[in-house]
Amino acid sequence: MSTTPDEHKADAPDQIRCAIITVSDTRTEETDTGGAEVVRFLEEANHLVVERKIVPDEPDRMRPLLEWLRDADQVDAVLMTGGTGVSTRDQTFETVTALITKPVPGYGELFRMLSYQEIGAAAMLSRATGGLMERTVLLTMPGSRAAVRLAMGQVILPELNHLVREARR
Repeated sequence: MSTTPDEHKADAPDQIRCAIITVSDTRTEETDTGGAEVVRFLEEANHLVVERKIVPDEPDRMRPLLEWLRDADQVDAVLMTGGTGVSTRDQTFETVTALITKPVPGYGELFRMLSYQEIGAAAMLSRATGGLMERTVLLTMPGSRAAVRLAMGQVILPELNHLVREARR
């Protein structure tokens, strides 16, 4: 007997344990407005922020952190802001996709579609991506507060519990 998405959501955990990573060479916790928005959204939804880190857009710095979070028992989801563009400095997409064991292409597609409605064709420059690192959810988004509000409010939070439920199965 098949189940519906609503039945899956009803069976999903109520509280998700999240790590937030801001990818930036210049931000500090005081100036990290994108990361602060992620925290606000998660806390308003009664989720837990178990880690918050700022890391430069360097694969050698991101990869060990992501592997550690993937293997941490207290982390269900890793949410990343920043580093999703196409400039030569932006390496988040390449680093993240090398660690994803099960891609969720609909996340980036949906984010760009909704972003297009707000900013037009410039939405194609975002390389927001997501998937599973084994059983840990990993989602990236641009670092601007507007992009974080869009991603968190319209894409991530509506499905985060469901996504974590599926990742655990």
